[in-house]
Parts: sequence; C-alpha cells; structure tokens
Amino acid sequence: MSINFFNNFFHRHYLSSDSYLEIKELLNLVEKKIGYPDIKTLDSATGTEVLVEGKKMLMFGSYNYLGLANNTEVKEKAKEFLTKFGIGTGGVRLLTGNMIIHEKMEKLVADFTGYHSSISIASGFGTNSGVIPAVANLLGFDKFIHARDLVIFSDEYNHASIVDGCRLSKAIVKIYRHNDISHLEQQLSRYKKYRKLIITDGVFSMDGDVARLDKIIDLAKEYGALTMVDDAHSVGILGKNGAGTAEHFDRLGQVDINMGTFSKGIGVSGGFVAGNNDLIKFLKIACRTYMFSDSLSPAIVGGVVGSLDFIKNHPEIRENLKNNYNFFNSELRKIGFSTFNSTTQIVPLFVGDDKKTMDFFRELFDYGIFAPVVRWPAVPKKTGRIRFSIMAIHTKEQINKALNIIEKVGKKLKII
Repeated sequence: MSINFFNNFFHRHYLSSDSYLEIKELLNLVEKKIGYPDIKTLDSATGTEVLVEGKKMLMFGSYNYLGLANNTEVKEKAKEFLTKFGIGTGGVRLLTGNMIIHEKMEKLVADFTGYHSSISIASGFGTNSGVIPAVANLLGFDKFIHARDLVIFSDEYNHASIVDGCRLSKAIVKIYRHNDISHLEQQLSRYKKYRKLIITDGVFSMDGDVARLDKIIDLAKEYGALTMVDDAHSVGILGKNGAGTAEHFDRLGQVDINMGTFSKGIGVSGGFVAGNNDLIKFLKIACRTYMFSDSLSPAIVGGVVGSLDFIKNHPEIRENLKNNYNFFNSELRKIGFSTFNSTTQIVPLFVGDDKKTMDFFRELFDYGIFAPVVRWPAVPKKTGRIRFSIMAIHTKEQINKALNIIEKVGKKLKII
C-alpha cells in the first residue's frame, strides 16, 4: 500500500509541542474516527485451516501463497541448518555474522531470479527502506552525485516501505498514476537532465494487479533511467519458473534492482535484492539496514534454501495456485462482486463503505472464514474491501465453501 496504515491520520491530528496530544487521547480519537484494528491471534501454524483464538477457521488471508510455511520438506531443511549452525548468528554480516550458508543461499537467490549476485536483509520492509536511500545517496561523499540530483518516479500504489525509502533518500520524488505508463512518460520527459530511478511493485498488494513492467523497462531505456521492482508478492509465483514479474514478461534479469521477500511465496521471512555484482558489492557498504542488522538466522536460511528447492522441483504448485485464484476470482465476479483489476492470488472484494466493510469481515469471521478487512487510510476512502489471499494448497471444497458463505453475506448486507 502507498502509506502506513495510520500515517495520514496521525499526521493530520498530531498537534505541535505547544499543545501536545497525549497518547491515550490520540488512541481515543483513532477509536472514534476509524476504529482500532481488530487484531486476531492464531493458535496454530498458518495453512488453509487455522485456529484463531481457539476457533477453527478457513484461512483466506495468508501470504503463504504456495503453502510452504508449514511444508514438511522445508521445515526439515530449516531444522538441518538450525542443528548445524545454531539459532542465531551473533553478529551483522560485515563483522561476525557472515556464514557460508548466507553466501550459498544468496547465490541460489541470484540464480533463481536471473542475476549475478544478491544480498539478504532481515525484513522486506528493511530492504526497501535501506536500499533506496543507499542507491540515492551513493555513500554521501562530496565527490559523488548528491541525492537531490536524482528523481525517483514511484507508482502511487507502491508499498509503504517504498514510500519510506523514498522519503529517507532525500531525492526528488514524483508520483505517477497507478500503472499509467503515459503519465510516467510525461513525468520522465520533464527531467531529462537528472539521474532517474523508476520504482514499482510487481504485484500490488491491495488490488492484486500486475505492474506493466515490460513497458516500464522500455521507457527506462529510452529515458536513461534505472529500474527497481518490489517483487514481494511475485517471487515464487509469477513467471515460468517462479522468478517473478520480470520473468512473467520475458524480461528476466533486465530490472536493475530486483527486490523481493522470503516471507510470502517462499514462506519464510526476510528480504533480498538481486542485481549485478557491482550493485550488490556497493549495497554491502552503503545499505544501513544490511550493515547494522543481524544476519538471517540459520533456520531462516535453511527454510529459504528448502523452499527454493521445493519450488524448483514442484512446478505444479504454481499451476495449482493459478487455477485456484482464477477460479475464485471468476466465481466472485459471476456472483456479482467487483474484484478491481486483480489477475493474481490477491483478490480484493470491493465493499466500499467502511462500516459495511467491517460488518462483512465480522460476518465472514462468524461463519469461520478468516480474510482481512482493508479500509481507509490503507486504501482511499469509500474503497473498503475484504482482501482474499488464495493459496496453492486450498482445496476446491474449501474454495467453494468460502464462495457460498461470501455470497450469503453479500446478499444479507445488500452488496449484491
């Protein structure tokens, strides 16, 4: 999403130091204006069936798209690495936390995504918020080009971590309309003499649509811009081999800065950037979230290795996922719901009104369907939706059960 969940709200209502608003009063205001988020607690591992506060539920909100977070083979590899290398690493990568398993994993990630090298960071959010300023500032030395000589062109629906990374970069930031290539070109044409970086999500997390990355790459070549894609929701999913958005458009290895996460399709946690050798070598001494964060724990590294191995040896898992989300999406539309322009495993069901969106969520929960509610300020006002996430391991029986309940709730609330 384009902003942190409460970012705009806090900025609008947080008073100056002369009239400081106490935290308790601010929380009361949040509760009154938009309602504090209803945070549920899982009592089990994530999968298609979960226990939520003791209640058995069908999970339709997890990022565990390929079902690998609780996969036996993946867990065995994580256990193997944990047993041999321990729980923690005892340091950051530049000091004492660099293990042979990190380097081998990063080589696997680079090969998987079509690049020479890669770098791993503790979280996907930390990857974007660290890499973007590093690229923009080029170490901050006077003999290098300053950040203000760079213009970043960012899709208006880009994730909050990209937004924060752009802010930290101190570069000039220009927002182009969502997936609007003509508007992007208009913006690019105004800054011909500047260094330029185009940043986009691969799959957009709120709408489930795919960036027009092929067109973006072509424009970048024409206007001398670098490209960066956030493939958090694409790695393991899109492309012939699951390499992500670039492979989906037959542009494997053509994005300059290919960012992704291990927490979604891969089913583990952490983030990465893949690129050429010089870029990765540079980031190791310029990206603060890499330099000053502990290296990934051996269990996480083992999980990533196990997941990549499983994805490589089981191409049918992506086909299962594609069949599932195409069926779910098309059936929702037949019933009469809008799912925006989703063509992926993220299927947003449009409700609109915030109160009605919350009512929809609660009704689904009561029927045993766990799918998160998304409303303002995470998305524009009057575009509240239930965001369904489809998994490769969902059965047709589970999907049909969910569809029947969704239709019943939609009619009850007079949405369809």
